[in-house]
Amino acid sequence: MLSLPPSVRLFVATQPVDGRKGPDSLMALVRDVLRLDPLSGHLFIFFSKRCDRVRIVYWDRNGYAMWTKRLEKGRFRPTFSSDRRLSSLAIEAAELALIVEGIELAGARRRPRWQPSALPA
Repeated sequence: MLSLPPSVRLFVATQPVDGRKGPDSLMALVRDVLRLDPLSGHLFIFFSKRCDRVRIVYWDRNGYAMWTKRLEKGRFRPTFSSDRRLSSLAIEAAELALIVEGIELAGARRRPRWQPSALPA
């Protein structure tokens, strides 16, 4: 299980990207297409077009860091949007851990959990 502080958010791209892209190219997508701050310390997750590779890119105090996993056999099964537009979707660390381990989330159900009500303005 990934152990991340609650302040770190995870954003997964809703469309595959070129699996040859490096951290600079991926963070340019984060900034210019997803309109998110690449220096925020949040994790940005990208899957290759063949879905055999996942890249997680983030800012680590003094530079970009990138974690890559390439499958020797099989494919990841991320859920991509049907509109073919690149955007991002916030996920939880537990969901990312399941995806990376090869567990398909398509049929999974989330049980109801308590959430704080919105603060009055």
